[in-house]
Amino acid sequence: MAEVMEIAPLLGAIFVLLTVGSGAAVVLARRAKTAQARITVANLRSRVNAWWGMVAVMVGALALGRGALVCLFGLLSFLALRELITLVPSRRADHRGLIAAFFLAIPVQYALLWCGWYGLFAIFLPVYGFFALSVRVALSGDTERFLHRVAAIQYAVMIGVYCLSHAPALLMLRIPGYEGQEWKLLLFLVGVVQISDVLQYVWGKTLGRHKIVPLLSPSKTVEGFVGGVLSASAMGAALWWLTPFTPLVAFALALEITLAGFCGGLVMSAIKRDAGVKDYGNLLPGHGGILDRVDSLAFASPLMFHTVRWFWSTA
Repeated sequence: MAEVMEIAPLLGAIFVLLTVGSGAAVVLARRAKTAQARITVANLRSRVNAWWGMVAVMVGALALGRGALVCLFGLLSFLALRELITLVPSRRADHRGLIAAFFLAIPVQYALLWCGWYGLFAIFLPVYGFFALSVRVALSGDTERFLHRVAAIQYAVMIGVYCLSHAPALLMLRIPGYEGQEWKLLLFLVGVVQISDVLQYVWGKTLGRHKIVPLLSPSKTVEGFVGGVLSASAMGAALWWLTPFTPLVAFALALEITLAGFCGGLVMSAIKRDAGVKDYGNLLPGHGGILDRVDSLAFASPLMFHTVRWFWSTA
């Protein structure tokens, strides 16, 4: 609970923004005259309601402490991996390997994180998991599209589990003079990623003219990218007090996070286009699936973790 009290002003600002968003949705719903306008407003309302839920879950995990945060991200990895695997054409011979991915790889990866064993945490999936999954599927004797099947499953594990687990891995770091406050780095990372996604959307809707990759993601524009990245990085600098860094360093980290997140969004959009789906799921109304919300986070987390660990952490 002490963690929540420390960030009470930030939570208050988020509460005000969401309240304004909810109020705006109500006003717009009353003014909507056309069917398209009503659909747009309904989507906005669904998005805001989902944000209320996501913020409540995150605040609850913060209040319960480190263990709850690790468990929360473990659950997110499970759901993200499930969404990715549903897009991967698999065969009966892959089932045991998939069971191991869900019920062995995820628990072990997050257990290593929980106990702070960085050495094994960093190599467990890309080394031992890579080896074990390949051999497990090979032992089935089914060689039809073997490389395609194994590569797709391994990529899903790397994105949904390995990359995403680097967000709560920030809790493992030990920065002199910042001991016991590592959870703020996680909050900084998640906050900047989500702010960037929202601001890129807002800038793109208001000023967007030139599409970046129209065949891949028609909604992403140069104006939305530049405006969203720069304004989100500025917001990151304003949140420097969450970190052990100066505002300039916080800006640089936020810039790294937003650029990585944007690239992650493009990659995950390419996967959806290849699979012929609009969203990864429908668990979050107005947003899609879990991966539609954490795609940027999955790509940004390893970069921030290793940057901070390399330059500032003693662990």
